[in-house]
Amino acid sequence: MVEEVKSGFVAYLIELRDRLIKSLLSILVIFIAIVYFSNDIYAFVAQPLVSHLPSTATMIATDVTAPFFAPFKLTLFVALFASIPWILHQIWGFIAPGLYQHEKKMLMPILASSIILFYGGIAFCYFVVLPIILGFFTSTGPEMMTLAPDISSYLGFVLKLFFAFGVAFEIPVAIMLLCWSGATTTKSLKEKRPYIVVGVFVVAMFLTPPDVLSQTLLAFPMLLLFELGLILAKFYTAKPQKESEE
Repeated sequence: MVEEVKSGFVAYLIELRDRLIKSLLSILVIFIAIVYFSNDIYAFVAQPLVSHLPSTATMIATDVTAPFFAPFKLTLFVALFASIPWILHQIWGFIAPGLYQHEKKMLMPILASSIILFYGGIAFCYFVVLPIILGFFTSTGPEMMTLAPDISSYLGFVLKLFFAFGVAFEIPVAIMLLCWSGATTTKSLKEKRPYIVVGVFVVAMFLTPPDVLSQTLLAFPMLLLFELGLILAKFYTAKPQKESEE
């Protein structure tokens, strides 16, 4: 009996190792495929900033290795973001055998929506938030100041925003999982709505420049996603309740 348990545990570890290797290989393959276009990718990401710079201003590199490593690092993160669906597929393949059939049917839409929402958050940040934030920062300061952003500093700033908005757009998924697992209920979340609204604006205050427009620009979608999560969570809590009654 003990040997069977050990062999089963070892089999799980082997499967976990294989899926981790497949996930890493997917990142490597995508990275190799797009590394040639690393400079073009960086130019695309830097476009919201470049469009707000004065005609005489340019981005600079304060480190000798920055012109190489900044696009290289960005390309690596792009490969990671692009391989997220495959990585989640590997995670799903690892945990799915331990789930009941009705649990699989309930979790598969959540898994698919989490991918869409994550990419949606990054797109919203790039096309909506970045132009407003960068327009604010580049328009402030003394007139005698010459703006020359560093490519490495800008990359770190943008990656943090991309990750923050990608995670923030996962609010509906988090709510559905919490309600499905029984950690909370939609009724409890509705009762805490005033505190959640305040918390959302506090988060928006730290992620955006100190103006009402930018804070609202982040807080409003987060509140909408919170309400969407409450609506969807009702469907995910109704079925377990019926099954428990039966």
